[in-house]
Amino acid sequence: MSVSIRKYKTDDVPAMASIWNEVVREGMAFPQMDEMTVDEAAKFFAEQSCCGVAEEEGTVIGLYILHPNNVGRCSHICNASFAIASYARGKGAGELLVKHCLENAADYGFKILQFNAVVASNTAAIALYKKLGFTELGTVPGGFLDADGKYEDIILFYHRV
Repeated sequence: MSVSIRKYKTDDVPAMASIWNEVVREGMAFPQMDEMTVDEAAKFFAEQSCCGVAEEEGTVIGLYILHPNNVGRCSHICNASFAIASYARGKGAGELLVKHCLENAADYGFKILQFNAVVASNTAAIALYKKLGFTELGTVPGGFLDADGKYEDIILFYHRV
């Protein structure tokens, strides 16, 4: 697989929205319950500090969003979300996106990347974050309502940028 990572362009928004909405529909990773139209997605992605995409042979197969986790005295901590199209998962694009995100977080002046809600059943993401040196902060029991109506634990992670 020859995947490249770059900052997103407005032409990428329809593909990004499609991938984002797929993850929302799956109901196993993102807290959002409603899908976005392309217009809503364009506004949403433009509001982030940074967005990156994974591209394979000219096709966007994944993305990330990066933004402050809080304001004021905590604005040096950022948060990010990652999405990979289901057909492209398990090929390494996620690792490339996380590394690119960490680099961009530093460029934007962030000091820490914090994940607030990694669903405990998302074992691939958890393994990746541990491989990349993220520190597990703890677990929130029943912090995520999955698509099947079951409450799952969420795990908090951080990484110094």
